[in-house]
Amino acid sequence: MLSFTPYSYPKSHSVKEILLSSLAAGVVVYLFLIIFQPFGTENFHHPYKYLILFPYTLIFGAAFFISSLCVSRFDEWNLVSELLKILAILFLGSVFSYFYNSLFISHVPLSFENYGYMFLYSMAIGIPTSSIYILSRYIYLKNSRENISEDIDSISNPVNSTKAVLTISINTTELRVAEDDFLCIQSMENYCTLYYLDNNTVKKLLLRISLSGILMQVQTQTIKRCHRSYIVNLEKVKSLKGNAQGYKLILPEIDFNIPVSRSFISVIIPQLQKLKK
Repeated sequence: MLSFTPYSYPKSHSVKEILLSSLAAGVVVYLFLIIFQPFGTENFHHPYKYLILFPYTLIFGAAFFISSLCVSRFDEWNLVSELLKILAILFLGSVFSYFYNSLFISHVPLSFENYGYMFLYSMAIGIPTSSIYILSRYIYLKNSRENISEDIDSISNPVNSTKAVLTISINTTELRVAEDDFLCIQSMENYCTLYYLDNNTVKKLLLRISLSGILMQVQTQTIKRCHRSYIVNLEKVKSLKGNAQGYKLILPEIDFNIPVSRSFISVIIPQLQKLKK
């Protein structure tokens, strides 16, 4: 029996990626409406019909953006979590769509019964499109895992650097990265994504190793663990934001901020202050 639950699921961490995914989701809903014209849409005649349907793009795009932005804070994510997020998106989308349809198109009284129909319509549109989205991203993650060895073999040799060279051993494979090119590591269950520079270009590599396992191999005076899911090169940190309740480290080379857990603040912040002197 094939089970998807134990597998981690790719989650957007940058606002840019979330925004693009949200826009794509809204466009897919709009194309579905104008191509198939379900739920009596074909009987809706108006000179600006397609323009009137366009707000559904914004509605479902906004629902996708809000939900994805909220869950981007979670460290652990799997297929069940993604399914729950999709249900939340469909619920938000159905609520916004109901008010838009009732107040601006149908001009019908607000009622739970009418909302029930809109919820069913949203589910009917959302389930097939969401299935394609979830399956495609799951296949992408699965293929990435299967190609880990191939990716490691194809990584270029590190550029000459006056800094030390980090050696990461995974089974029978050995990966060498200059310490000066090391940016950060992000973990997801038993996999880690390494972010590094290759000829001043940011590259990332998925590795089958736990965060604690890779930490023992890369930790130096400047490369430290700052969160249960992150290791960071403190020399690459240009600024930080937040307060004692929670800091975010900013590396200009990557498009997401790295959190600092409260338990690591006493180690990370003094070290950053020392490096900046």
